[in-house]
Amino acid sequence: MVAGVVSKECGRRRGRRGARRTRPMSEINVTPIVDVMYVMLIIFMVAAPLLTVGVPVELPKTAATPLSTDNEEPLVVTVTADGLLLVQTEEIDPATLVPKLRAIAAERASDKVFLRADGSIPYAQVAEVMGALQAGGFADIGLVTDIGGPTLDGG
Repeated sequence: MVAGVVSKECGRRRGRRGARRTRPMSEINVTPIVDVMYVMLIIFMVAAPLLTVGVPVELPKTAATPLSTDNEEPLVVTVTADGLLLVQTEEIDPATLVPKLRAIAAERASDKVFLRADGSIPYAQVAEVMGALQAGGFADIGLVTDIGGPTLDGG
């Protein structure tokens, strides 16, 4: 008498090289996606502060609260310690400031502008630039300062 083992695949045909056929996996492996997202998050966290490069200006320190910004990128006019005028990061001649501002105001939905002025320049020069901003069509002028300055309430 001969004993044998009966396979469940008795009578079924095997695939190539005698291996069983496997069904495709229907689950998504999210581990590589999560790893890539973590790396991208770290890259953006490191790179984001480097994107806010501006003109170096020594702003006066005050106890004012931060200005709110709209969805539109704010227009920034800077007056440096040397007396240079910059719109965003582009240097501009003071004689062409008002026409340039009028052209910018025609394209923008908001009339908000931020004025960054070095603390060492005379107040008269800041007032002249504010007058030019208003003549250029910007009525909502915010003066940008650093926080942590003295308060005038005696505290």
